[in-house]
Amino acid sequence: MNITVYQNIHIHKLTVESVANSSVLQIGTAGMVKTLSNLYNTGGFTEPAPELDTPLGLGTAEPIVPLASVTA
Repeated sequence: MNITVYQNIHIHKLTVESVANSSVLQIGTAGMVKTLSNLYNTGGFTEPAPELDTPLGLGTAEPIVPLASVTA
């Protein structure tokens, strides 16, 4: 048995504050998801960022991402 569902969505106003990397904004059902990736230079940078003095995670006593401590 095949069932076909047609759907119409009318959005009068949609405000999105932020869509970060790897985020998905979905409206309605997802019969098929098409990927789209855009990269914008919103800061107006004209040259690459300077190199780091030490590689990330080396030479630091604390983790870069603060995690909750686990106590047993």
